[in-house]
Amino acid sequence: MTKKIENDLMVLLDILPAEIRREIDEINDTDNLVEVIMDLGRVPTARYTAEEVVLVEQEVTRNQIASVVKKIGDFDDDNRAGIERALHRISAIRNRKGDVIGLTIRIGKAVYGTVKIIEDMIEEGQNVLILGRPGVGKTTMLREAARILAETKRVVIVDTSNEIGGDGDVPHPAVGRSRRMQVATPSLQHEVMIEAVENHNPEVIIIDEIGRELEAAAARTIAERGVQLIGTAHGNTLENLLLNPTLSDLIGGIESVTLSDEEARRRGTQKTVLERRSPPTFDMLVEIQERNVVNVQKDVSAAVDAHLRGYPMSPEVRTRHADGEVRVEKLTPTQAVARPGTHGKFGPRRITNSGNGKNGQGGISPVVNVDPVTKPSQLKIKSTRKLQPMYVYPYGVARNRLEYSAIRLKVPFFLVRDIKDADVMVTLKTYYRKRQHMIVEAEKRGMPVYVLRSNTTSQIDQFILNLFNLATDQIEDASLDEVLELTRSAILNAKAGKDRIEMPPAAGYVRKLQHEMVREANLVSESFGKDPNRRVVIYKN
Repeated sequence: MTKKIENDLMVLLDILPAEIRREIDEINDTDNLVEVIMDLGRVPTARYTAEEVVLVEQEVTRNQIASVVKKIGDFDDDNRAGIERALHRISAIRNRKGDVIGLTIRIGKAVYGTVKIIEDMIEEGQNVLILGRPGVGKTTMLREAARILAETKRVVIVDTSNEIGGDGDVPHPAVGRSRRMQVATPSLQHEVMIEAVENHNPEVIIIDEIGRELEAAAARTIAERGVQLIGTAHGNTLENLLLNPTLSDLIGGIESVTLSDEEARRRGTQKTVLERRSPPTFDMLVEIQERNVVNVQKDVSAAVDAHLRGYPMSPEVRTRHADGEVRVEKLTPTQAVARPGTHGKFGPRRITNSGNGKNGQGGISPVVNVDPVTKPSQLKIKSTRKLQPMYVYPYGVARNRLEYSAIRLKVPFFLVRDIKDADVMVTLKTYYRKRQHMIVEAEKRGMPVYVLRSNTTSQIDQFILNLFNLATDQIEDASLDEVLELTRSAILNAKAGKDRIEMPPAAGYVRKLQHEMVREANLVSESFGKDPNRRVVIYKN
């Protein structure tokens, strides 16, 4: 289906001052017009998809604003108004006395065909959550989804700001056979959501802008009753929702759990980690990047679990081209990828050790000896040859330090979750001596097992350098171990009675470790300043 745009622009232009309307007519690009801005004492502007232009050089007057307000419907509690049976939205800015001194006139468009990019998902009957920045087309896609689904199902739209179905009592034709329930005030949106399910027997509920905790709870109630839910929420990405305590329940919520010693070693994490609390309300997630480009997570449960474990899943990227064709591709993962093919396909590798065993043959486990003079962040790769990717299964070794070293050393080093996908294993001496099950399994597979004396950055750096057979050089930088030792001293001083201790500037990864150390010591810390001078300050109370 070729994309078709209907925007009822003549209805909107009739409410604008004559000089502003003339300029919009002369520009003649209504398909890309997004908003008209009128602020008291400033020149009026028009925002198009690619730019913002000044319409006239004269400043907007009170009379011009009053004239527009007089021609539209009443403003609701959220300072939004509309035009009868049109999709346009007019939002007001008021002064302290309640007078309107600014208007944002959003052009509402019925874009037929825009939902084709995710049409297969909504027709599967799955709950779909759409994210994206303001003005990128979330509501337009939602409206088109309602129209398509209403051809075969009972669809009810909960229309809080009348953006989906237009202003007035009769819904806009763009929603097709969908029924529309209006909301008297935004704070009651959750009640209308539940009322829609209880009173009108819908098969699909369409809801725009889920933004409050009660609305998130209502969405979960609807999903648990077997009604398909399609909605939008504030945020751009999955990570935004995870960090939003109000909306994280939409994707299952997050809670802190304590792992057993064995599970913590297997994962290579601390004993206290974040886990998904419950099944997500929405099965699929759509992140709108541009009007014709979206990122799709088809399994929200798996995507959240992977993100919390430090292995973000690569989304499916869908692009809608001018001919209407939708092309799908998968992004190349940057972490936690399961490499296809047989193990050891990169050929023989040299495993450097200090006389402890052979070069990785027959499951012999070389111990990585670290030069005590070489500081970890003094390492600098000399080799310019192209390196083959290495897939590593860590057992008891801190994953965050492994990732940090790999990034700093700029090597193609990837951590995997399954030992079957690994080229080598890395573990600590204490675990290797106990002959843990995973270590024995690795040796049975003939997999090289690197054994580190301790979990320090210097040991990890040397392991990675040996793994890739790289030489090192020295540069002037403080090592991570030195910084953490300094942090430990600062914590002791704070406990001894010093009220405030300011640490030296550090990278974000180091600051995170410092905050964790302070928290474990039952003290308080904050970060101050801007990069590269941002630093941690430790307080006694």
